[in-house]
Amino acid sequence: MTYQEWFREDRLPHIYCTGCGNGTVINCTLMAVDEMGWKKEDTAFISGIGCSSRAPGYIVTDSLHTTHGRALAFATGVKLGNPDLHVVVFTGDGDLAAIGGNHFIHACRRNIDLTVVCMNNQIYGMTGGQGSPTTPMGALSTTTPYGSAEPAFDLCELAMAAGANYVSRWTSYHVKELTRAVLTGMQTPGLSFIEALVQCPTNYGRRNKFKQVLDQVEFMRSHTVLIQKLKRMEEQGEKFPDPVIPVGEFVRRNRPALGVKV
Repeated sequence: MTYQEWFREDRLPHIYCTGCGNGTVINCTLMAVDEMGWKKEDTAFISGIGCSSRAPGYIVTDSLHTTHGRALAFATGVKLGNPDLHVVVFTGDGDLAAIGGNHFIHACRRNIDLTVVCMNNQIYGMTGGQGSPTTPMGALSTTTPYGSAEPAFDLCELAMAAGANYVSRWTSYHVKELTRAVLTGMQTPGLSFIEALVQCPTNYGRRNKFKQVLDQVEFMRSHTVLIQKLKRMEEQGEKFPDPVIPVGEFVRRNRPALGVKV
């Protein structure tokens, strides 16, 4: 079976805006699922509300499209109710870190055996382009017309501090690396958090001087630095891109996991 067989062809074409990076993340995730050899009847996809959360509707497995911010709460119930299921959560930065922030930190604390893929477009892409918890300082949105004055959440740092067993960040440009990260997350017991920075040409890009889709993709490519390399550059006093986007594997550990059959 190839990863394309995981799609509901009757639901295509998708509703995502032209140039959106979410489709790339779905492809990467399903390629990892296919690599794992999981069966459709043993796999469930859970999501909340937002552009990213429409993803399970295009996948042939059982799925839950839940209320805003509650994807991890529903996923916890699914996994504890049937530990044999492989449970993957699709979420966005607003869904996960704003209204769902408390569920996020406690799911990491409990280290529930889930794979959480966050499509971070740094804005509320579906509901009008409002600023989200990950909107960068100075970035424009409908609620920050003069530039965001608040520091952004670093979702990977948050997941690590709260206790997730595996944490990684890539972008929609880094297709092979992102696929490997999701695959590693699925192979790691406990909560795996994979953040995927994605372009949003409709609500983020056009407000923040990215005239073309590829402009934002190029920005992600040129401003990302491997976390290991970034540490060496800091120690040696080397210059790095400003702003810099650390990518790579942040942590992989073996804390006791909830929802793993022993």
